[in-house]
Amino acid sequence: MKDAHVFSHYKEALIGAVMDLAEKHPEVVFLDADLSSCIGSTAFQKAYPERFYNCGIAEANMAGVAAGLSSMGLVPYIHSFGCFASRRDYDQLFISVGYAHQTVHVIGSDPGITAQYNGGTHMPFEDIALFRQIPGFVITEPSDAQSLYDLTLQVHENGAPSYMRLPRKGINFRYKPGEVKLGKGVELADGDDVAIIATGVVMVDAALGAEKILREKGIKATIIDLHTIRPLDTELIEKAAAKCGRVLVCENGRYAGGVGEMIAGHLAAVNPVRMAFVNVGERFGEVGNLKYLAPAFGFTAENIADKAEELARK
Repeated sequence: MKDAHVFSHYKEALIGAVMDLAEKHPEVVFLDADLSSCIGSTAFQKAYPERFYNCGIAEANMAGVAAGLSSMGLVPYIHSFGCFASRRDYDQLFISVGYAHQTVHVIGSDPGITAQYNGGTHMPFEDIALFRQIPGFVITEPSDAQSLYDLTLQVHENGAPSYMRLPRKGINFRYKPGEVKLGKGVELADGDDVAIIATGVVMVDAALGAEKILREKGIKATIIDLHTIRPLDTELIEKAAAKCGRVLVCENGRYAGGVGEMIAGHLAAVNPVRMAFVNVGERFGEVGNLKYLAPAFGFTAENIADKAEELARK
């Protein structure tokens, strides 16, 4: 696998991965909803002009086109902002892709508060819940450029339809090539007082910051990067719950239908433990940059540490 340090933005890691797939697999095609300049798919278009389709600002139509291409043996990757990639083309994805057993890989960029200045209308907090309702869809949310690159390749190898939550802007590096495996979360810190399970760049970074704060208070936390939301790594989650007896789930989205609810439902059946959650609650998004939005929604190391300490001391 390629070392993602060659990329300077998350969106470059995505397009780089799809282009590497296209080089080896002539069936790979890319569809965009008039957002080529936003995601950088012009590079794919220049390299493979006959395999690139700009469907315009018509996301539902794009999903239908992708389903048709899949039915003819092609493997489409389709992109739009996460709010449109989930809500606007949902019926086509549910029926023409899911129900029809087609393989389409959906890229939803700027999940949750990472939409920033595009504001509340563009902040998908419910996208995980929607895709969880489509049988067979894989759901991923990488936390760094390397996991983004590797998971993009691995969903192709897996063969099932998928949805990836993708931050476009910025970049960070956490993993080496090959360290991240689809369907297997990563334990980033080991402790036995409380398990903090986080998904995505914003929340995993904040959870690691919380681990340092908690350590100074004598609280040892296990930190898990749950980069694959479906299939859920039940083995790792059950292990952490048994070891700590307390689980805090942090997600850049809504509890209803989200990651926290999914983990709570699983643990309720196999090993009920004390749980708490960091998420958007019953709120819509708002305009702002991450420096404003993260504390406004409680997506900070300090808030996560407070929640985890309260849970650990019960």
